[in-house]
Amino acid sequence: MKWSPRVLKFALNIYGPYLGAGIRITHIDPEWREMHVRMKLRWYNRNIMGTHFGGCLYAMVDPQMMLMLMNRLGKEYIVWDQAAEIEYVKPAKGTVEAHLSLSDAQLDEIKRKTSGGLAYRPSFEIAIRDVDGIVVSKVKKVLYVKRKKH
Repeated sequence: MKWSPRVLKFALNIYGPYLGAGIRITHIDPEWREMHVRMKLRWYNRNIMGTHFGGCLYAMVDPQMMLMLMNRLGKEYIVWDQAAEIEYVKPAKGTVEAHLSLSDAQLDEIKRKTSGGLAYRPSFEIAIRDVDGIVVSKVKKVLYVKRKKH
């Protein structure tokens, strides 16, 4: 399913879990090469220590790589989130941001690795940063990608 970046941005910004966590998609590249996500610290997304709740930090970047890859590859491919891990580097206060990207080289490698009909599990590293650019969390996403049979 191919989405318009504008429609997806609107849909994600009113999506209940994102709305409830205060997560905002601020930019989706028209060619699906980048997506920017932001979250301000609010009373409803902070933990007992007064910092960002870890689940909200992960939710910021949960479906983006899958959505970007689905839209870049098109309906000839199966794309699923398969695994993830998050490392909390520093307590996150204030506004945090993540800039996710999918390069042409990454896309070419995925196409090459799936050209024979085998599944491929690319891994993506995503940094969540505070407004000073300091990394507060690192997320590793593993996707499952397979070319559909003709």
